Amino acid sequence: MSLALKIASAVALLYALVLVAMYFSQRSLIYRPDRTRVPPAVAGLMTVEERVLKTPDGEQLVAWHAAARPGRPTLLYFHGNAGNLANRAWRVATFMGEGLGVLMLSYRSYSGSSGRPSEAANVADAVLAYDALVKDGHAPEDIVLYGESLGSGVAVQLAAQRKVAGVILDAPYTSMTDMAAELYPWLWVRPFVLDTYDTMARIAGIRAPLLVLHGEHDMIVPVHMGRKVFAAAREPKRLATYPHGGHVDLFSHGALDDIR
Repeated sequence: MSLALKIASAVALLYALVLVAMYFSQRSLIYRPDRTRVPPAVAGLMTVEERVLKTPDGEQLVAWHAAARPGRPTLLYFHGNAGNLANRAWRVATFMGEGLGVLMLSYRSYSGSSGRPSEAANVADAVLAYDALVKDGHAPEDIVLYGESLGSGVAVQLAAQRKVAGVILDAPYTSMTDMAAELYPWLWVRPFVLDTYDTMARIAGIRAPLLVLHGEHDMIVPVHMGRKVFAAAREPKRLATYPHGGHVDLFSHGALDDIR
């Protein structure tokens, strides 16, 4: 065997090993939970209650719930891929300041929730949280879905299944497959992504008013993905981009005004 052939074989083997390693570790790359369970009061939210939702498959999901002022809607909030509920306490406080209600669900393994996250589990749990709000007396016309980054893929799938007053997507991606291809352009990843969160395949199924928020300097989810999601959605819809906005700082650039 020639030296060149040996080098090519070694490179091919190394590439295959990296691909296999990425395949089996992909969920640890997508989901980066902080498992710490923090009571809302400890996070400075004295009037927010912690709720525990039980899933049909025996898991327990921790959620924070703040009641809306009379006549105001409730946000059913799906967070991003890292951290926990306490990291987003300031968002809950901000929404409460607007009189909005909030039910912020933590995914499995986040914030004291049991189980392991996956696309199928997260979407099923989102439906469970929605149904819990309705059971508590919230009309579908008073529920607005808010999907932050990873949560945008969850919110889109829920909105395609349930009636809601509106949908807000904060830094949405076209699909997790596209995200993987953007992050690892040198790796043949498309056929091997388990949790695809294919927003582009579902966004046209949303019939509620849609607001898309995206920072033009988002270094995690590129703004062209937000624009593509927006373009594929039905009317009524609105796109708000922020010239100096990044990935999780849009409230510092006027996003709350657009949400209002």
